[in-house]
Amino acid sequence: MGPKVRTRGDVDEVPQRQLGFDLTLEGPPAAGDRELVPAAPAALVLPEPGSSSARAVEEAPPPAPRVLAVSELVRAARLTLENYFGEVRVEGEVSGFKRSGPGHLYFCLKDREAQLDCVMYSREASRLKFRVEDGMAVRLRGRLTIYEGRGRFQMTVIAIEPTGAGALAVAFEQLKQKLQAEGLFAQERKRRLPFLPRRIGVVTSPQGAVIRDIIRIAHRRFPVPILLAPAPVQGPGAALAILGALRRLQRVADVDVIILARGGGSMEDLWAFNDEPLARAIVASPIPVISAVGHESDFTIADFVADVRAPTPSGAAEIAVPVMADLRVALAQLGQRAARGTTAHLRQRRLLVERARARLGDPRRLVDERRQRVDDLAARAHRAASRRLGRLRGELAAIEVALSRAHPHRRIAAQRAALGELNQRLQAAARRAIARRREPFTAIQHKLDALSPRRVLDRGYSLTFKSDGHLLTDASAVGPGEAVRVALQSGEIRATVVEVTGAPKGRAP
Repeated sequence: MGPKVRTRGDVDEVPQRQLGFDLTLEGPPAAGDRELVPAAPAALVLPEPGSSSARAVEEAPPPAPRVLAVSELVRAARLTLENYFGEVRVEGEVSGFKRSGPGHLYFCLKDREAQLDCVMYSREASRLKFRVEDGMAVRLRGRLTIYEGRGRFQMTVIAIEPTGAGALAVAFEQLKQKLQAEGLFAQERKRRLPFLPRRIGVVTSPQGAVIRDIIRIAHRRFPVPILLAPAPVQGPGAALAILGALRRLQRVADVDVIILARGGGSMEDLWAFNDEPLARAIVASPIPVISAVGHESDFTIADFVADVRAPTPSGAAEIAVPVMADLRVALAQLGQRAARGTTAHLRQRRLLVERARARLGDPRRLVDERRQRVDDLAARAHRAASRRLGRLRGELAAIEVALSRAHPHRRIAAQRAALGELNQRLQAAARRAIARRREPFTAIQHKLDALSPRRVLDRGYSLTFKSDGHLLTDASAVGPGEAVRVALQSGEIRATVVEVTGAPKGRAP
């Protein structure tokens, strides 16, 4: 008989050599096991040799073996495995990592001699603070099971922890490498701090000693106004609160520098300053940002992306604000240097003037010479101007004569006379052409007048029209009682036919 199986317990209690176990369970069976694995009797009594009971046992045929369905066998193996192994921990190397659409993680955990299929569901995967990658050495905590749909042995992972370095350290290094590859740590991207800010914005907890140290040191150096944007600096939701406080300060017009400050602590305490959205907001900030998180030996992602990293919050106040006394001393020294420089410069210029005066001699003589030379040049210029003016006047007179000959008025008068002559010729030719073309029309008009019915009316005749407008030429075309219209030379008469005479036979009078 194989080794007995513990229903609940750690796998470390069972030696690895005992994994070839049978299906006998110790203790009450789990739900669904009663039909598959019957409970063993409390005690087994063997009959005496040679007794009737022994002979009956020896002569009884062996029972037929039970045939199981595939699902029954796989389910029995799964239940036995889950009852035998409780929560287990195993170390190895990640291989074949992939993430499904809903966020489940599938991978193999392997060493030099074997591999184990693993699955981590999205509920547990969402709590990871680092990215699982192929080749990563990890320690898993979970339960062993069999996926009945494929009959595959696998481990349902509850937690993953990198071996050698903690999960936070791995997540920190992964985010650091990612942002560094994007150039967010580059020194040439970072901005210079203002020499004397109008107002300093501080993002930190309002209850801690950090804000008091910043105010005390800053005001001791120079009384610069300080605007606090309160935010929790550790715990759940701290990164989002710090991001919101940073954005609120960015909207204040006279804030020239922002300090992200927090006292020292463990990596877990400082983890809010390792948030990727916060790091990108620091990079995109239009206002220079000083990171003063933890002690000098503590480093966060905010330190790498900030424009300036201060070793402590007090150091950030010293970096952001100059010392007023030092400024006054420096200003006095600059004033003294400026006075000495001005005096030396004036002395040097005065010496140069004296040397130049010695080389030039009496300036009145130079002025007289220059005056006489100016007079000579003026006379020569007057003569040259007179000659040139005379030449230009002659050229202007010649141009005036040429323009007078080609004056537009003369050309217009000549063109107007030619146009008048052409107009008269055109009118005469038009009158002749009209007269030629009018003669045929006049003859035709005379013929039309001679043939016109109106001429007949002028001689005392009349024209009679039927009511439909047709000319009446035959008396038989109308009958008594019909209306007719009689056209005279002047006016018309409307009448009714009383009698028709001279009509052809067959038509009633």
